[in-house]
Amino acid sequence: MNLIKLIWDFKGPVSNKTAHHFNSHLKEFLLIEKMIEYKTFLEKFSDHHSIVFVTIDVKDLDFFKQRLKPNRGQKVE
Repeated sequence: MNLIKLIWDFKGPVSNKTAHHFNSHLKEFLLIEKMIEYKTFLEKFSDHHSIVFVTIDVKDLDFFKQRLKPNRGQKVE
C-alpha cells in the first residue's frame, strides 16, 4: 500500500487548542465519510506550533485534498 501523511499546521499562542478543535472535526469527517480505517494524530512541537495529521492510502489523496486542503503532505516509506 502506498501511504501519504497529510498534515495541517497550526501556529501561534493558541495553536494547540486550535489543533485539538480541528482534530475533533477531522475525526467527525472520517466517520461521516465512512473512512474509519484512517486515524488522526496530534503533535505539539512547542507552545506556538502543533500539527494534526492523518495517514491515508494514495488512492484517496484527491478526495482529501479537494475537501480538506491540507497544508502539506509527505510520502510514508
